[in-house]
Amino acid sequence: MAPIVAGANGVSSIERAREVIDTIPGWRGGSVRVLPGGLTNRNYLVETECRRGVLKVDATPRSLPLNSRAEEAAVQKQVARAGLANEVVYFDETTYLVEYVDGEVWTPQHLDDDANLMQLAAALRKLHASPLTGRVFDAKAAANRYRAELQGADAIIAIQHVALVESMRRPKNLCCCHNDLVAANILVTPELRFLDWEYACDNDPFFDLATVVEHHELSNKQAEFLLNAYFDGDGMRWRKQLAGQQRLYKSLLWLWSAARPRLFPDA
Repeated sequence: MAPIVAGANGVSSIERAREVIDTIPGWRGGSVRVLPGGLTNRNYLVETECRRGVLKVDATPRSLPLNSRAEEAAVQKQVARAGLANEVVYFDETTYLVEYVDGEVWTPQHLDDDANLMQLAAALRKLHASPLTGRVFDAKAAANRYRAELQGADAIIAIQHVALVESMRRPKNLCCCHNDLVAANILVTPELRFLDWEYACDNDPFFDLATVVEHHELSNKQAEFLLNAYFDGDGMRWRKQLAGQQRLYKSLLWLWSAARPRLFPDA
């Protein structure tokens, strides 16, 4: 279980979560339990007699490259109607409450199963066919935002990663993307849903595919299988586009990982 720590005013995170939930209509008096995880915010399981939800509490309002909570809710509500996300219950600038749905959260080992890769490819095609969000992912701005937080050796290493990001062309074929498709953000209920839409916006569809491949270090065989599943057997001619987005993701991941302790010190 994640630690329960006190904030600057001496109020513990769990007490703060209870204060927040008491302001949300229909949830006052619900039980609150800390959930593990949460790299950019604190997460809690909230339960009343008839409802369960996941509450996220931010220290401050969100800023780029993250969505604001309002932007995140707009995307998640849209994809929830397509069965790809849990329902949004409530949100404000620093609070986000979504329905809790029983299911199995994936681990990297789930990606070793071809049937799972087929299911994932089908869900991604459905996501990428959703209406555009109206906000385009700006990889260059994100890279420079992360670099601004770095010092010493990390700042020197960051130069090459930022240069790679800035060398990439802006995507031409934009679609609604999740932009953070790590295994822990995939839920089977038994239909496949995606969790945590804080980075979701319009982007190159290959970025979602590249995240799956690069983040989990899939083999060439697995990458080709995923491409063929996504493109109905015609995936190999798109291998170059996938490789380019893999390089982009790898550099952004390094920059984000190095900058995260300074970007989200209270998470």
